[in-house]
Amino acid sequence: MGTKAKLSAPTPQARQDHRLKRAIFVRPAAERDLDEQAEYLASHGSLERALRFYRAAEATFELLASRPWIGKVNRFRSRFLTNVRTFPLKGFPKHLVFYLPIEHGVEIIRVLHGARDLESLLQE
Repeated sequence: MGTKAKLSAPTPQARQDHRLKRAIFVRPAAERDLDEQAEYLASHGSLERALRFYRAAEATFELLASRPWIGKVNRFRSRFLTNVRTFPLKGFPKHLVFYLPIEHGVEIIRVLHGARDLESLLQE
């Protein structure tokens, strides 16, 4: 005779593993933005601040992937920027993440300081 399997509630890790994984696509321009800003923070601040910037970007991207509609829809003149949303980078509120919600996640377009000429930079 066979043995009976013992049933138990899934562990928190097992529940997390079964959740739909959210996709985060980072465009090359956004990767350059992150690297340039981190380099600036390291040379004009500290290496720790630059590393914190990278960690903040990762956390913000994960948040946006899990809740892609939380960002603000912007009104740009260019039709190519329709539906682009912005959200401040955690811990670096003057830096904005420009992204598009996509099926099962987000596409990160740029990460820019809010004081820059945003529309012209986004069209590059």
